[in-house]
Amino acid sequence: EIKFGLSVTGLVDPAKLLTNAGARVGDLLVLTKPLGTGFVTTAAKRGQCPDVVLQRAIDQMIQLNAIGRDALQAVGGAHALTDVTGYSLAGHASEMAEGAGLTVEIHLVALPLIEESESLATPQFHTKASRTNREFLHDRLETRDGVDPTRLEYAFDPQTSGGLLIAVEPAKAEALCLELRDRGAAASSIVGRVLPRQGDVSVILA
Repeated sequence: EIKFGLSVTGLVDPAKLLTNAGARVGDLLVLTKPLGTGFVTTAAKRGQCPDVVLQRAIDQMIQLNAIGRDALQAVGGAHALTDVTGYSLAGHASEMAEGAGLTVEIHLVALPLIEESESLATPQFHTKASRTNREFLHDRLETRDGVDPTRLEYAFDPQTSGGLLIAVEPAKAEALCLELRDRGAAASSIVGRVLPRQGDVSVILA
């Protein structure tokens, strides 16, 4: 006989609830933590990650996303948000795009990366999830010519306790980044924008 259990861990005010489906055309995308925890932790398991890089990853993993929540509330809210975890930045951005029936464009050059993790973003430290994340999106993904191949890998790297990806109207984006910095967020970067739907494409990596 199948059984399951549930527990209530908090209450939500429906009027203040944000989902990953409310993005609007023209919104800018803000990311609140650097990427690269998949590469770093895989290298650490194999004893090949510098201690200082591993500590940077740990420091951001234990940082609560309440910082992002409070920052966006301080600037008057956002249209949509999602946390970035095992499905990678590209995967969670795709869910945001599909939920709104739009397309998300990610600017790889703008991505915040864990400092000194680039040397670990190599095939030997790719997880199985890196491959499956890419495969899952292959028919809804457009990768522009000339993108940096290393930064491209970060778009598919599965994150542990990643940051928030926030879709916010352009007039609030800089203020949101400032609030994030003032509150000590691990990152406060504008990493993309929301476009009208581009055919079957949900994510553009540019």
